[in-house]
Amino acid sequence: MAARVLLSFLTTAGLFYVNIMPALVDALVEGLGFTSRQAGLVGSSNVYGAAVGAFIIVFFVKKLVWKKVALSLLMVLISIDFLSMLISSYEVMWPLRFIHGLVGGALVGIGFSVCARTQEADRTFGMLLFVQFGLGGFGVMLIPPLVPELGVWVLFAALIIFSVITLLMLPFLNNYSLAELTAQQERDKKALGSQIQYGPLLLTLISIFLFQAANMALYAFIIGLGRSSGLSIEFISPTLGAAAWIAMAGSMLVVVLSIRFGRFLPLFLGTLLTLVGTFALHFSEVPWIFWVANVGVGITWAFVIPYLLGMSAAFDISGQMAAAGGFASKMGLASGPMVAAFLLQGENYGPMINGAVIALFLCLITAVIPAVMLDRRQAAKAVLV
Repeated sequence: MAARVLLSFLTTAGLFYVNIMPALVDALVEGLGFTSRQAGLVGSSNVYGAAVGAFIIVFFVKKLVWKKVALSLLMVLISIDFLSMLISSYEVMWPLRFIHGLVGGALVGIGFSVCARTQEADRTFGMLLFVQFGLGGFGVMLIPPLVPELGVWVLFAALIIFSVITLLMLPFLNNYSLAELTAQQERDKKALGSQIQYGPLLLTLISIFLFQAANMALYAFIIGLGRSSGLSIEFISPTLGAAAWIAMAGSMLVVVLSIRFGRFLPLFLGTLLTLVGTFALHFSEVPWIFWVANVGVGITWAFVIPYLLGMSAAFDISGQMAAAGGFASKMGLASGPMVAAFLLQGENYGPMINGAVIALFLCLITAVIPAVMLDRRQAAKAVLV
């Protein structure tokens, strides 16, 4: 369990700003005077950089001495976050954050690959979401009220602190080399055969993209959505913090259940509930609906994504396809806020919500085939045992 926690910090460090994306967008608006669209595009450029970094690392991840590379990447991240404290121009901020994302995405890709080499990768990804939502809850609750008082530097200081903590944890991680696969993982590798089944894998990657895009599209702008509905920041920030903490139950449920009930049933129910909760945001002017919708979507987000990432890992024990899953995740996280920024019509968030609902429905469809396929393989393995 301790190893899963340490790996979760490593994998989160390069992308922690995603977990506090509402705070990032709000800080740029309130602290630097960016428009909502500019702030959203800065967030998107940060995550698009991460997507590129995660994509590049896919081709090298099996050959790297990952600990040394992770150390170097963390040092670069700290330096860029420090530079970001000194920037107030949109024209300079977005390319700088793109570079930050590029470095962080490579680090996350390494983390995903190492997570995939652990036993029961679904549980490791569940712990990853537990850490992300838990610490993200502190960020979205504490940072927005501090920015008007202290300035936008508070946001980047939080990112630096997280990277430093991860740096101190790095020596305590095992090597997780490919030569150390367990007997069960070796059997799984033989069962998969030498050829990866790219059809189901592609559907899994599309599902990851759609799910992440739909959720981040709204999450990035959730503070603005709440304000436009007449809610105060004193209500919104604690709501988002509480939602993130309660959402930890979803990720812990994955750690407990793993694939005991297969993958299809948890994925179907979780995605369906996410869709319903997202649609409910149309009625955000009612405080309790805003609260319940955010908490509900937080729980299902933390519950569904570990299964989707675990599915990408299930197709390739070496971790290369898990890194591809990380790339799909980053592309979704980046594309969601970008598309949402263009769908946003003044203070009308309706088109943005509808777009997210459509994306979740498509995710529901694309996730079915790979989930059923892996469930059948699991059932066949159980019969042989």
